[in-house]
Amino acid sequence: MAIDRKNRSGIALAPSPTVKDTEAFEQTLRPKRLNEYIGQGAIKSHVLVHVQAARTRSEPLGHTLLHGPPGLGKTTLAYILAQEMGCSLRIASGPGIEKPGDLASLLTNLAQGDILFIDEIHRMRPAIEEVLYSAMEDYALDLVIGKGPSARSMRLELKPFTLVGATTKIGSMSAPLRDRFVHQFKLAFYEPAEMRQIVDRTAGILGVPMQEGAAHRIACSARATPRIANRLVRSVRDFAQVGGESTISVERVETTLGALGIDDRGLDRTDRAILESIIAKFAGGPVGLSTLAAVTSEEEETLEDVYEPYLMQQGFLQRTPKGRIVTKLAYELLGMRVPEGVQGTML
Repeated sequence: MAIDRKNRSGIALAPSPTVKDTEAFEQTLRPKRLNEYIGQGAIKSHVLVHVQAARTRSEPLGHTLLHGPPGLGKTTLAYILAQEMGCSLRIASGPGIEKPGDLASLLTNLAQGDILFIDEIHRMRPAIEEVLYSAMEDYALDLVIGKGPSARSMRLELKPFTLVGATTKIGSMSAPLRDRFVHQFKLAFYEPAEMRQIVDRTAGILGVPMQEGAAHRIACSARATPRIANRLVRSVRDFAQVGGESTISVERVETTLGALGIDDRGLDRTDRAILESIIAKFAGGPVGLSTLAAVTSEEEETLEDVYEPYLMQQGFLQRTPKGRIVTKLAYELLGMRVPEGVQGTML
C-alpha cells in the first residue's frame, strides 16, 4: 500500500511507489530512452550532443525549454532526459506553484543534477518567476521572510540542477524567463511515416495484431500527434475485443473511427462544426475568436490550442488581423460550392 508523504513544508508529495506501480510504469507507452523516441530528428541529435557533453563534464544539463502544440511528446522528452542523465525527475505544473514557498520546497528537495520539470510554465505567476531567476542562474533562492519593518531577506543555496520547462504558448512567457533557458526546442507535428511507426510500436506494446493497412489508416487519422495515435489504437482495440476479434482489420478501424466521428484526414465532429459555422453563419469569415467560441460552445483556449493549429496546418483555416477565415479546401471538404475569390486549392 502506498503511503502519502509530506516534505518539510507540509506539502503532500507523491505516494511512495509500490511494486504494482512500478510494473504499471514499465507498461507505459512512453519511450524510455532517446533511441526509442520516434521523430523530432533534429531535436534528438542536439539533445544527444548536450547530454553527452554534460555527462563528460559531470555537470547538470543546461536548462531546457520545450514548446509546441499539445500531445507531441514534451513530457516524454523530459522523462528521457532524466533517464539519459541518470538522475531523478521531479514534476510540477505552473498553475500548481501558488507561492514562493512552494517553489522553494521543490528546489530544496532536489539532489545534485536532478531535473525539475514544470509543465505549462507560461502560467506561473510573476512573483514565482522572480524567485526562479536566481535559482536558474546562481543556484540560490532569495526569499523575503515576514512583512513590514520586521521583514528580512534570506538566501538559500541550492544544489546544481536542471530546469526543464514545457509550454504550448511560448509567446506568453516573459522574455527574462525565456532567455534564461540554455536550450530551446520547438516540437513539430510528425510526418506520416513517423506516425505509422508510432502506431506500430503502440500496437506491439499493447499486444494488438494488425492487418495490412490498419496501422496506416489509424496513422492518417491521428492529426500528426502521437498522443492521439495512442488513444485511437486503444479505442480500436477495445471495439475489436468487445466484438470478439483477435486481429485488427481495416474494416474494424473504419467502423471505430466512424463511430468516433473521425475522418481519414483526422478531423472530428468539432473540427467540421468549426468550419461549417464559419461558412454558414459568417460567409466564410472573417470571424473573431470569442464569437467563434460562443457559436461552437467551446472555450477560446480550446479552439486556439487544440483545434486551430491542425486546421491551419492542413490548410482549412487561416488567421488574419480581422479574424478567422476558411479556405477553398474547407468548402471542398464539406462538399459545398466554393464562392469566387476564396483562396486555397485542393492538396
